[in-house]
Amino acid sequence: MNSKSIKIPGKIRRERGISLPPLFEITYSFIRNPRNGIELKRLILETGDWVNVVALTVDNELLVVRQYRSGIDFVTSETPGGIIDPGEDSLDAAKRELLEETGYASNDWIYLGDVKVNPAIMNNACHHWLARNVYKYSAPELDDGEDIVVEFFSVDRLQEEIESGDFCHSLAFSALSRVPEIWQHLTF
Repeated sequence: MNSKSIKIPGKIRRERGISLPPLFEITYSFIRNPRNGIELKRLILETGDWVNVVALTVDNELLVVRQYRSGIDFVTSETPGGIIDPGEDSLDAAKRELLEETGYASNDWIYLGDVKVNPAIMNNACHHWLARNVYKYSAPELDDGEDIVVEFFSVDRLQEEIESGDFCHSLAFSALSRVPEIWQHLTF
């Protein structure tokens, strides 16, 4: 569909909702549908941007974190990542998150772009980074709420984890899709 055929709704007002620390502030946006003039109340979850890191060894093995995700009550395999702190740029956040969650570092970083997390209700982006030739630098420094196991996956092991449903984080898939040395070897 041509975006020129879509009219932007008229903005009427915004109202603050409740705070949901540590991640979200709720806002309500009142807009007028340009097609029929009806006033609509839309929920917006306001939050800071996030980062996601595809970390590869010199042998192109993928560094993976396994952790419990309460939203789905399941232990997932995924790429390291987290919240960008206020005033921090996405590269610094990517380096910090990789180091904190895994104890690994890299001197070879490539920006892979960003995706809007869920533009229907959220205002943030997730920035994807590729860290090549990762190396052990220190012990992980996990937050109080984290319990993470670090593993390395070959492409075959990653394929098995995808097929079993253990590797299921949509933002990790989005990041991986931008790394041809991994993505071109996967089958769906």
